Amino acid sequence: MSRPRIVIVGAGFAGYRTARTLSRLTRHQADITLLNPTDYFLYLPLLPQVAAGILEPRRVTVSLSGSLPRVRLVLGEADGIDLDAHTVRYTGPEGGEGTLPFDRLVLAAGSVNKLLPIPGVAEHAHGFRGLPEALYLRDHVTRQVELAAATRDREECAARCTFVVVGAGYTGTEVAAHGAMYTDAQVRRHPMRTGMRPRWMLLDVAPRVLPEMDERLSRTADRVLRQRGVDVRMGTSVKEATHDGVVLTDGTTVDTRTLVWCVGVRPDPLVESLGLPMESGRLLVDPHLQVPGRPELFACGDVAAVPDLTRPGQFTPMTAQHAWRHGKVCAQNVAASLGIGERRPYRHRDLGFVVDLGGAKAAANPLGLPMSGPAAGAVTRGYHLAAMPGNRVRVAADWVLDAVLPRQAVQLGLVRSWSVPLESASPEVARVPGRPERRGEDEAPAAGSGGAPGGGARGKVPEGPDGKQQPGGKPARQQSDGEPGKDQPGGEPGKKQPGGEPGKKQAGGEPGKKQAGGETGKKRQGAEPAKNQPGAEPAKNQPGGEPARNQPGAEPARNQPGAEPAKNQPRTPRAAGKPRPPGKADRPGQARKTTRAAGASRSARPPADPGPEPPENQPAPGPDIAPGPVKRTDGRTAEGDS
Repeated sequence: MSRPRIVIVGAGFAGYRTARTLSRLTRHQADITLLNPTDYFLYLPLLPQVAAGILEPRRVTVSLSGSLPRVRLVLGEADGIDLDAHTVRYTGPEGGEGTLPFDRLVLAAGSVNKLLPIPGVAEHAHGFRGLPEALYLRDHVTRQVELAAATRDREECAARCTFVVVGAGYTGTEVAAHGAMYTDAQVRRHPMRTGMRPRWMLLDVAPRVLPEMDERLSRTADRVLRQRGVDVRMGTSVKEATHDGVVLTDGTTVDTRTLVWCVGVRPDPLVESLGLPMESGRLLVDPHLQVPGRPELFACGDVAAVPDLTRPGQFTPMTAQHAWRHGKVCAQNVAASLGIGERRPYRHRDLGFVVDLGGAKAAANPLGLPMSGPAAGAVTRGYHLAAMPGNRVRVAADWVLDAVLPRQAVQLGLVRSWSVPLESASPEVARVPGRPERRGEDEAPAAGSGGAPGGGARGKVPEGPDGKQQPGGKPARQQSDGEPGKDQPGGEPGKKQPGGEPGKKQAGGEPGKKQAGGETGKKRQGAEPAKNQPGAEPAKNQPGGEPARNQPGAEPARNQPGAEPAKNQPRTPRAAGKPRPPGKADRPGQARKTTRAAGASRSARPPADPGPEPPENQPAPGPDIAPGPVKRTDGRTAEGDS
């Protein structure tokens, strides 16, 4: 009898804890598969310290394959779920698609950035939900301070030194507190010419900082922020965002180059496609974390609306503390459905909250006891070390080194602005040119193109920090292996032929209308087209002059083998990957049909002949990818390729 198959979607706090507990309970009695876009578990509460340069990125990540030895890891993003067929469709990191069958399914996909219909926010703000966003913010803040220190213009310096954080919850408060310390340390070592200092602003429509916590802890956090110079404005938010600043709801205009969006989170949109009962965007489950009417389906974490048995009529909040404990109870109930152990309902009383304010300052209420100052700082860091599933020694070592050594304020440039859009279904994965988007997700145009702000499929027009399109043109409208964009270098492809007929606006000119192989366009730059021969005689007026008759790349000698073929013989282009038909081209010494422009050297790597089909998976050149020659896919090496 085959073992039951358990599929877990998502490796956040809930998914990771479910997989770890299930692997211990089942002990090889079930096949456990974990589907996740990354190969690590991210400890989100310490992400602000990564952005502030206290911790290195790998310190807050735990390897899934290393810490879950009896769990099969599948890298990919879930595209759809067929509950009747008991299958999960997914797309891998390189565009490959697959299907995972299951007998038990656990949905723990987590959450994404919460968006509000505010003009300009999706285009000019950045969230704080994943490791790429933290790395981008660290580089961006460092760059703004360095540019402000180099300028003599006071207005530009003030705009670059102003950092606006929207959302005074846990994440926003910690980002503002750590960010103020980070920029102050930079300015102390490299004072600005204008004598100005960095300015951090914390905005929220709530009446006080940390509205979820006890009022005494809220006052402690507010006092620490104001002592560090943070401009705390409660009851105020952003009305409009532009490239040069923001307009607040009170009518104030703030010049800034940095807008950090920490308003909140919303459940992953994957659960909306199931058509099951929802509660505030979350999948409704019973106290045993099981979907009513679906005995094979469980849900936990931010995507599940779990009844709070300690507060009848309410649901557990979307916090890491609840998600971590959801995972343990969910694993026990999944095992119980397979005949291992007994079911139990989820019942949990909050043990308190901790907020790290940087340095020795923190706000905490362990077991309901309000604390502040160094004592709260020690409790906060001790709690994080106990809650982390790994890397405890490395994290503690980084804290010790940060206390005795100055931080390294450098920008590595590993994550660009267009790689971390605010509107993203996968904030934990940086967007790259040509990366496939989640199936079923609405494809929106790039920021500023007149469509849905900030959205879009991966592979859209990459934007630099200034919001302008980078060289490389507009990428393909579909995926990386789809139809290339019409404005891309290389012109509009043919509508019927695979690989495309060379576009009329291509540098190679308009192809011949009657010849099968395509006569070289008459408007080709610096080249006179050959009238009948598909290889085309090198242009006489092209820079570099006409090559010598006997030099490599020149016109073959008239009387030698492989000379000029018959002028009236039809030439039919050969599709890439198909065998060449027998004929004169197979005779020894026959000249190759691919030619290089006259005067071009082998190191120059000229573009290939427009006749053969280009590779299907070649991504559009982005700002960090220099355009270069494409490689042949038919097993032959094009002339000029090294």
